[in-house]
Amino acid sequence: LAEIAGPGVIRHIWIAVADRTSAGPFVLRDLVLRAYWDGGEVPAVEVPLGDFFCNGFATRARVSSIPIVVAPTGGMNCYFPMPFRTGAKLTLESQHPGDLEHVFFQIDFTSGDEFPPDSGYFHAQWRRSDGDRELGDDHVILDDIEGPGTFIGTYFAITSLHRYWWGEGEVKFYIDDDDAYPTLCSTGLEDYAGGAWAFQDALRSNPPPQPITFSEPFFGYPFSSSTDRTEASPFAVEMPPMHGLYRWHLPDPVYFSNRLKVTVQQIGAWDHGLFERRDDIATTAYWYQASAAGSGHPLPSVEARRPR
Repeated sequence: LAEIAGPGVIRHIWIAVADRTSAGPFVLRDLVLRAYWDGGEVPAVEVPLGDFFCNGFATRARVSSIPIVVAPTGGMNCYFPMPFRTGAKLTLESQHPGDLEHVFFQIDFTSGDEFPPDSGYFHAQWRRSDGDRELGDDHVILDDIEGPGTFIGTYFAITSLHRYWWGEGEVKFYIDDDDAYPTLCSTGLEDYAGGAWAFQDALRSNPPPQPITFSEPFFGYPFSSSTDRTEASPFAVEMPPMHGLYRWHLPDPVYFSNRLKVTVQQIGAWDHGLFERRDDIATTAYWYQASAAGSGHPLPSVEARRPR
């Protein structure tokens, strides 16, 4: 997509692609966006294209936030500043089984920028717990990060594999030497994403409550669905509920000096209390750190990334 000599800062990325082909409906999970800074060989960004733009499940959703905007017809925009000193390279790899006729894109950047020596490099990483963790085992959003750096956001694509409410798990930040207890701890996943009372029109059992999606500058719940709309099967379209939500730490960044680990519990709730869950959780973490190179955490294969 781009190969730029530095110094400079990527200011804006715009990409538009078809979200399906005759070979399958999961284009946005099959394409992989990567970024390399200053000649590095390990990508600092390695995320499925849709998830990077808060469009998980290989399904389009409208997003109207400060750093990520997805237009109603699928134009994907990113405004995270991405500084580099000697060079930048952005790539898009297709692991889709069919041919993509078009990829439209534009990369806007400034050149000759001057910034302090401690300015961090932009990073993003995708991880998935595919319903395969033990009960009580938290999903890891990010770990093995050596600072200093600044954590700036999370996107969640959650497929609910149990009945009842799915979002009671706490998001926990273990900063620097804190390991026994988190430095920062949310009161629940929907609270972390700026919501309350389960993202629905009322807390009631009859009639069934209706989810309310929203997209705001720094947090949102832009996607909710229990229906398969891929039209890739002649069978019934009901499916496990899917939930997409994000939180940007731009006014409230999370700083770390030498280490960072971020997790989220898998906890639900019903009339008889809280309970442990095993859901399908895919997350994208966004942060800046002093190192230009990525952590080397492997991106799962295209088969292991397939949405449920």
